[in-house]
Amino acid sequence: MMKQLHLWAFVALMYNLVVADTPIVSRTTTEWPVSLSLQHEGEAALHRGYAWLRDRQHPDGHWSNPAFPAITGLAVWALLDEPEQNAEAIERGLAYLLQHVQNDGGIYVDPAESGRGGGLSNYNTAICMVALHKAGRSEFVPIVQNARAFIAARQFLESDSLFYGGMGYDADADREYADLSNSYIAYEAMRLTESVEDLRTDSERVDLNWEAAIQFVQRIQNLPEFNNQAWVSDAPHNLGGFAYHPENTRAGTYVDGEEVVRFNSFGSMTYAGMLSFIYADVDRQDPRVRSAADWAIRHWTLEENPGTGLEGLYYYYNVLAKGLAAYGQDQFIRADESPLNWREEVVEKLVAVQRMEDASGQGFWVNEVGRYWENDPVLVTAYSLIGLQMALGR
Repeated sequence: MMKQLHLWAFVALMYNLVVADTPIVSRTTTEWPVSLSLQHEGEAALHRGYAWLRDRQHPDGHWSNPAFPAITGLAVWALLDEPEQNAEAIERGLAYLLQHVQNDGGIYVDPAESGRGGGLSNYNTAICMVALHKAGRSEFVPIVQNARAFIAARQFLESDSLFYGGMGYDADADREYADLSNSYIAYEAMRLTESVEDLRTDSERVDLNWEAAIQFVQRIQNLPEFNNQAWVSDAPHNLGGFAYHPENTRAGTYVDGEEVVRFNSFGSMTYAGMLSFIYADVDRQDPRVRSAADWAIRHWTLEENPGTGLEGLYYYYNVLAKGLAAYGQDQFIRADESPLNWREEVVEKLVAVQRMEDASGQGFWVNEVGRYWENDPVLVTAYSLIGLQMALGR
């Protein structure tokens, strides 16, 4: 009887069995959950944000900048938390993403002019393929499979390269380059969509070289035991944290007593590094993961992105919530021995900084410091909604 099934009927059946969206790790049962009143506040903030996003969608389905479908992908990703309530906006957003599926499998817009990042093809493809996968539709399976092949083919695998194992904005750009932000986003996309490989019938399974990915990530961590780069710092304020890429940190440098230039660690990349290790199946008790978590708690704050101030603040909230949820621990002890429930503090913060529109009752988020596009309220609202969802354990 199975032989009589049309191929796509079989794929659809298997999709329902295999590709159900499940988290990378199960959250541990906590003895100190988000309080009921705070849960209600957080959910109200989500609904205000969903309504605000829905009203900012363009008629053709995109949000914000049509040249970067990743922004639409992030908005769809956020709205898929409540697919029935947001159904119309999701449909238009998905249709827009499908318009930008390229023959090479990527999901991006060809840039009008060549530049250092090209069309940000890796970044756009990674985010868009997660949004399509989260929609849970069998007809998207081959699109996601092709997008995975596109991403995997753009991992730097020249063994003598400083960027070995990493990912950049666009592998076709005329330079060798990879950074931790692009890499973590690609690693995340490949891990979250990996179940579509169980449905691949036309070729062998596609995946990253995860051992190479681990080598790239540890090459950016301030941990001398695993990283022999000249800039690595073992100073207590840096130990275990991460820079931006093997040749640069965006958190500044200092010259130590031996006249060696050392890189400072900073918040968003430390969570990105920890999350990258987890996606690469490095054990949470491994010293690389533990030291990253230790750095994060030693520098715990929601008032800034530690090391860079207000730059990239909402990206920081987003990756912080993803990283700690994947780490699987809700409670920590700060350096001053006071308790920390990160979920409650993140929910409280994101509720507090949501901006309200009096006329509509809708809510959004935006960063007054515009670096990394964070003056775009659509991008920042999507970051915040996903971070809030993670903190609430949705």
